[in-house]
This record gives sequence, C-alpha cells and structure tokens, in this order.
Amino acid sequence: MPRTIRFHLDENCARAIADGLRRHGIDVTTTSEVGLLGATDAEQWEYSLTHDRVLFTQDSDFLVSHRSGEAHNGIVYCPMESRSVGQIVRGLLDIWDLLEPEEMAGRVEFL
Repeated sequence: MPRTIRFHLDENCARAIADGLRRHGIDVTTTSEVGLLGATDAEQWEYSLTHDRVLFTQDSDFLVSHRSGEAHNGIVYCPMESRSVGQIVRGLLDIWDLLEPEEMAGRVEFL
C-alpha cells in the first residue's frame, strides 16, 4: 500500500483548512488537537518530525529552521493573508496528489 502525505497545521493556521482537507479524506492534525497550543516552533517541528507529517505553516520562522539544515518531513509555507482558505486547501491537495512523503522530506513548497 503506497504511503501518502499526512499534514500537521501549526498554531497560526485556520481550522477551516483542516476541515477542508478532511472533506477530501486527507489525514491532518492541528496544533490544538494534539495539545500543542502555545508550544514553541521547535516543539511543533519535533511533533511533525516524529509523527511523519509535513508541516503546513504561515510562520516564516520555519523557513529559517529549514535553511539551517534541520531534518524535517517537508514544509508547505504560505504567507499570512496571501491566499484564501479555499486556495490553501487546493494547494495542499495538489501537493498531496502529486508528491510522495519521500519527495517532500527536507523540501519546502510555497503556496
């Protein structure tokens, strides 16, 4: 059975994004659901790494961590208020459709 990308949404992401992904059968966690409200970026990073999830964020600090060479399962970044919830969901669905988890590892995709 092929593996598919599973997402984790950090604290700055609208819950409607998770709801939209779930309507399409995508496995997604949110910061509030996994008890990480108020957690540091490092804790969010660690959660997504240890749970084999691609991190979706609107926080550019995660791009700094990526540039420093820290291992990760992939980051999808979208600047705040640059896209609607629907556009973000469609972008994440495209990534889910087109890429395998192994292809996302260590990679950043921009929406």
